[in-house]
Amino acid sequence: MGGGSRRPERSGGSLVNSTPLVFLGILLGLSASWWGMVVAPKWQLGTGSTVVAKETGQHYPSARPGLAQQGAQIYRSEGCNTCHSQVVRPEGFGSDLGWGWGRRRTVAQDYLRDQPVMLGTVRVGPDLSNIGSRMGAGDTNAQPAMVAYHLKHLYHPRSVMAKSVMPAYPYLFEKRPVNGAPSVDALKLEGEFAPEAGFEVVPRPEATALVAYLLSLRSSISLPEAPVVPPPTNGVAVATNATANPAR
Repeated sequence: MGGGSRRPERSGGSLVNSTPLVFLGILLGLSASWWGMVVAPKWQLGTGSTVVAKETGQHYPSARPGLAQQGAQIYRSEGCNTCHSQVVRPEGFGSDLGWGWGRRRTVAQDYLRDQPVMLGTVRVGPDLSNIGSRMGAGDTNAQPAMVAYHLKHLYHPRSVMAKSVMPAYPYLFEKRPVNGAPSVDALKLEGEFAPEAGFEVVPRPEATALVAYLLSLRSSISLPEAPVVPPPTNGVAVATNATANPAR
């Protein structure tokens, strides 16, 4: 009687002994996440180099001129990337390609010259990845008209788009008395947006730089990882029809 063995009391020793393993697992998880999401992409982009575009024979992406670089700082300081994106989504992830916002999807190569990269946060307005190509940046005949359009759009968006929700940036311009002949840089404003008689609105250097940056946004060069599929020619179409409907 009373001679039975007593069961040992359960202690927290096993839990205490496993604590270093738990912390080691957490450390390894954080390290792997940091490597995969920060270090590896930084290394990939940091070791990237320009490619020679077949269309032009020039290196892509090319360095932006000084005025466009100044405009990039204005774009960032004004928070333009809160309403505009700079990334054309691939087919199956929206209608960016169908809307003509780009000839191909955006890839990491496109951001090689950008410090910082301004992908955007919310797309309230249209994507701007290729606004330079879409609005005639490479056409010397079209470019003056496009510059004038962008300046009017910045001064007051509803002067060119009646239902625009974009805010106006009149402080990037100067309203001043006309001294003799009107300035060649004066905006052609009409109706409620026109200044009072004897005055004109001219862009400040900040507005000119911002437009230069917008027209420098061109990422439609064909790349190995994102080729641009050329439109079918008449010869291809004829050959396809002939194959589909052979003569009997």
